[in-house]
Amino acid sequence: MGMATGTKITTEQLQQRVLELKEQSHALILAHNYQRPEIQDIADFTGDSLELSRKSVGAKADVIVFCGVRFMAETAAILNPDSTVLLSQVDAGCPLAETIDVETLRQWKKRYPNATVIAYVNTTADIKAESDVCCTSANALDVVNAVLGQEILFIPDQNLGHYVSTMTDKRVILYPGSCYVHNRITVHDVNLAKQRYPQAKVLVHPECRPEVVSLADAVLSTSQMLHYARRSDDRLFIIGTEEGILHALRQQNPAKEFNIIAHDFICTDMKKTTLDVLIKTMELRKNVVDVPVEVARRARRAIDKMLDIT
Repeated sequence: MGMATGTKITTEQLQQRVLELKEQSHALILAHNYQRPEIQDIADFTGDSLELSRKSVGAKADVIVFCGVRFMAETAAILNPDSTVLLSQVDAGCPLAETIDVETLRQWKKRYPNATVIAYVNTTADIKAESDVCCTSANALDVVNAVLGQEILFIPDQNLGHYVSTMTDKRVILYPGSCYVHNRITVHDVNLAKQRYPQAKVLVHPECRPEVVSLADAVLSTSQMLHYARRSDDRLFIIGTEEGILHALRQQNPAKEFNIIAHDFICTDMKKTTLDVLIKTMELRKNVVDVPVEVARRARRAIDKMLDIT
């Protein structure tokens, strides 16, 4: 049953249509913490990259619909070769992932032949296939410390890599990539927020600049922020990551106050998925994510090493 035309359709009606399509196609809906609130609310699982990677393993769903960006859907496809994986919006990409390509990585590997290549999960399947092991913002330090080598080539986020380098004795070589959303936040933004909310705890993502990280009370992945907020006795927080996380923070902690560090903290690619877009994708079963078999095999090896470590 398609949606009626000519009358105003409510959010609840659109959500109900998504749930009908999910049941019809035996689908599993995964949504990243940065997705729109109305998307998060109808997902089977929400989380950061590591959580969603784990949830997708052996999902035994005919269809996995990934509400996020392309590299995340690729990871789900790699981990679930027997499922059809749909990316909610076909052109939802990640500018950070696009800062490095295979030829560039191979050049860096020749420059540092003894380095263990650790690829942030925010990379394409091709890059994962060229790497030794993957990591996320939640487990990057654990992965760095767990691998055997003393020299690490960390790709592609230099801010996350720098943060990890401050907590390990290993030599961490930084590739000059960054997330444009997190990287735009400045010390000035943090100081303004702290002046406005002087009693607030400042929680920032490790993709932020080092000088921003240095001003934070805690440096956390999105899921770690959710755990921190639930456990904390504090009532007021300044949040330094994409504004989509505010929805879950406020839902889970109704007696606490959460304020974004700056009002332009928005990933436009994450916001491309709307309920209308999601319905069309599911109705037409389009935006299928296919990863070549050999690329998937090599990338899965790097992902499995990460999952084994964490």
